[in-house]
Amino acid sequence: MSLASEFKEFAMKGSVIDLAVGVVIGAAFGKIVTSLVQDVIMPALSPVLGSVNFSDLAVRIASDAAGKPVLLKYGVFLQTVFEFIVIALCIFMVIKGINRLKRPPPPAANAPPIPPTRTEELLMQIRDQLTRK
Repeated sequence: MSLASEFKEFAMKGSVIDLAVGVVIGAAFGKIVTSLVQDVIMPALSPVLGSVNFSDLAVRIASDAAGKPVLLKYGVFLQTVFEFIVIALCIFMVIKGINRLKRPPPPAANAPPIPPTRTEELLMQIRDQLTRK
């Protein structure tokens, strides 16, 4: 088997294609959630938090040789953690909805028993007659 045909067989497996589709959709979903956090949620939280811009939060820890300050930008980290929490919550809600759709319907309540077939009835009669003898 040549390398090209082996690679083609590998790439055409369903799980590899499903994974590729998942990665593409996940990247697009990540952009949507990032926009949601930056453009909708954070401006809505601004009146509550004051005019705090998380990406500007930093602590100066030193100066480099050129005299420029070395900053510990914890605000960007907080923004990224917040985006992660929103993404995780969204994915949880989507998976919860999908799982709800996958659940099998509950069994029918008090379904009457299925009557025996004609063959089964005859076999039961034969059995009963044999036990009587």
